[in-house]
Amino acid sequence: MTAHRAPERLIRPQAAAKPVRWAADTVSTMREGARLRLDYSTQSLWRVDRMIEELRREQTPYAAVESVLRGFGAYAGEVIVRQAQGSAEWLEAGGGHWIRTADGQFWDPVDEARRCFGGHGSLRLLCLDATAI
Repeated sequence: MTAHRAPERLIRPQAAAKPVRWAADTVSTMREGARLRLDYSTQSLWRVDRMIEELRREQTPYAAVESVLRGFGAYAGEVIVRQAQGSAEWLEAGGGHWIRTADGQFWDPVDEARRCFGGHGSLRLLCLDATAI
């Protein structure tokens, strides 16, 4: 979990609209379907990491969970933005959505969710790294 190099061609206006909606949809879906309560806290990302690990252990095909992983990544990004209390923001670049923190670093929580599914990442640790200002 390291910060990424600045993506080329950053777009700010309304960059947060999609990931914020994905995050909200994930919170609602997990509450209703999986009885998993997500409260935008860093601690809740531990539960998300466990859920992704469960999907991986069950050998769920990537195509079946691609949008779920995008939602989990967006949720983690929203946790970062909220924990940073105004010093982090969503940006859109290269077809993806990134978080830029106050120290100028860029984070890709959606990609980190994919890495988690591959057994090589942690949304909780990404959040801790991104908010350790």
